[in-house]
Amino acid sequence: MGEINLLENYPRSKRNPQERQNKKTPEIQRIARQFGKEFFDGDRMYGYGGYSYHPRFWQPVVPTFQKNYGLSSQSRILDVGCAKGFMLHDFIQLIPGITVCGMDISQYAIENAVESIKPFVFVADAKVLPFPDHYFDLVISINTVHNLPLKDCKQALREIQRVTKKHAFVTVDAYRNDEEKTLMDMWNLTAQSYMHVNDWVKLFKEVGYKGDYYWFVP
Repeated sequence: MGEINLLENYPRSKRNPQERQNKKTPEIQRIARQFGKEFFDGDRMYGYGGYSYHPRFWQPVVPTFQKNYGLSSQSRILDVGCAKGFMLHDFIQLIPGITVCGMDISQYAIENAVESIKPFVFVADAKVLPFPDHYFDLVISINTVHNLPLKDCKQALREIQRVTKKHAFVTVDAYRNDEEKTLMDMWNLTAQSYMHVNDWVKLFKEVGYKGDYYWFVP
């Protein structure tokens, strides 16, 4: 288990936490947490403000995962919280023959997934991954498990650890100091479990998560 930024080549978007804070209401958060059309392709105040595929996002990231985890055409990977499957699409483009699988709580996201990966993605809950123990070579979960209440977040991490036989990588909302906590409080729309990085590390150990991890800070 270790802290490692495997998303260093992902383009960083400009964010305005103060603007989001000014617009955010309990009703907006309720709608965002449904992870439906409004969250992905509705107004920016509900989430992405339009979630479309572009190779500039994940194609620079896939080689980093490939090198770090020794992925090949023989590897089997799972993306927990795959959304529309953009990352999985780029995995099969850049590592021909690799076996991919993705799941997401959002029916909307799965229905609007990239055509190339529609056969490999489905709606499911991260708390109960429908796979045997030690089934995947790598399980990835980007900005997903923190959207669950703490008890369920812990269970999702246990499930990720259960279904991988080698590697796992998660990113979660976190902060290192008071300034970053203020930014996170302002920016957060959907996360129900976010905390100081040290508390995340303690939580990982508590639930037996032995994979790699990194932080999302606005």
